[in-house]
Amino acid sequence: MFARRRRGTEGVGSDTSSTPSDHDHDADPVTDHVHENSWSANLEGPEHADDRDLLVRQAIEAVEHTAAGNHVNLVTHGDNDHPETYLVDALESELGGDLDWEYVEQCGCGGHVVRVRV
Repeated sequence: MFARRRRGTEGVGSDTSSTPSDHDHDADPVTDHVHENSWSANLEGPEHADDRDLLVRQAIEAVEHTAAGNHVNLVTHGDNDHPETYLVDALESELGGDLDWEYVEQCGCGGHVVRVRV
């Protein structure tokens, strides 16, 4: 049911057709406080479909705003492809190579869920 991995081995597909400033000027922050419990970050809005860089930045913020001992489910937009192709390497690059993550599932809407334990 779950594909549990400590480190993704797929290549990075970070090619995007937009720049961060093209879309995120009106984007709401993914969270505004540290979560002392496990939670889900909604990264599947239209602004995330249009701007993979925004999705990655907000995923990093979500992990940074999760208290130790908890996890965050990063729910990504399906238009950005499978998160192992772009998100995991970006998270590990920013947050450290010993990231504890697992791919949970593809949602019925086409998006994907990646769980990151902090």
